[in-house]
Amino acid sequence: MHRPPLDAEQLRRSLIELPELSFFSHIDVVESTGSTNADLIARAGDADADRVVLLAETQEQGRGRHARTWISPPRAQIAMSLLVRLRGIEPSALGWLPLLTGVAVVDALRASAGVDANLKWPNDVLIDGRKVAGILAEVASGGGAPAIVVGVGLNVDLTEAELPVPHATSLALAGAKVTDRTELVQSLLAEFARRFTAWRDAGWDTTDLIGGYRDRCATLGALVRAELPGGQTIEGIAADIDTAGRLLIGDHAVSAADVTHLRANC
Repeated sequence: MHRPPLDAEQLRRSLIELPELSFFSHIDVVESTGSTNADLIARAGDADADRVVLLAETQEQGRGRHARTWISPPRAQIAMSLLVRLRGIEPSALGWLPLLTGVAVVDALRASAGVDANLKWPNDVLIDGRKVAGILAEVASGGGAPAIVVGVGLNVDLTEAELPVPHATSLALAGAKVTDRTELVQSLLAEFARRFTAWRDAGWDTTDLIGGYRDRCATLGALVRAELPGGQTIEGIAADIDTAGRLLIGDHAVSAADVTHLRANC
């Protein structure tokens, strides 16, 4: 299958030509790397490294939550990481950045690809109940202000035979109206910049962000099973997201878990 490369030059020009992307300071595209997240974490010691984007045509050691691998054929997905510094933020609010990223991905896919994307808590992106994208945020040390690297892995034109797991999907399989990866990257970055800027300008207040997340989260109202670290399992209706971004299941506030939807919300 012929898969065209990302248009690196167009992406770099867009930082100047598209006002919504002027938020970012630099975009790099590499043919191959171990992990885009790891590469940007290594650059975080440079205090000038901020609002930096790194994309790879293929990752050899891509990873998701809980150190799971994220593998894709070359040029079949978007493997992208962003390094941002959150000046003046309370440490307790840092966990909202990956959730914000999830909202931005959902909005970008709805607008540019025309698919009915939504979120499974905390930040998996689903189409028709199947995972099309995952998000991994990691704290990076050095350089003064708190730095977070957020990685996004989005399946673009993988075939059924190329999917890593049966419950995954790709934009092509979901009938997306756009699968041009360069265009999709621009849309993803524009939505992230818009959401991040609004959050920053609100003094890192999460009120609007919580509302936006709730509106896009398919987990809320669903019967779920949450497998917690240490082996404990909780089943119940996912009732809400609290101000810390935790999932409320009955009397439990879950901050880290593998969540399975047992029945869709009504």
